[in-house]
Amino acid sequence: MTGDVEDATLGGYFRIHERPPAFEGLDGEAYSVAIYVDEECGPDGSFGGALLFVRWSPAGEEPTGHVETGYLARARSTEEVEAAIRALTLHQVKDELDRALTRAREPVEW
Repeated sequence: MTGDVEDATLGGYFRIHERPPAFEGLDGEAYSVAIYVDEECGPDGSFGGALLFVRWSPAGEEPTGHVETGYLARARSTEEVEAAIRALTLHQVKDELDRALTRAREPVEW
């Protein structure tokens, strides 16, 4: 059984449940996750992929913000990048959400 078939991976969850998984962030807020893949390759010829976490209102009826990761995968094709992101376990995705929230709280140095 490949990682994409189990719902313990991001890709498997999307496939089985036909919706994005939801997580509670370190801030106690609810987040859903989407995969972002560059539409154009960078100067090195590779595409990058990241996660975008949408924060939802307490009742879940509207988005109220977002956080995102840096690139988590790079490859020569968008398909390879998306496959690498989809192979992340839900535990890894939650860890990335917590890291993104921690970074968002850190003061920006100019």
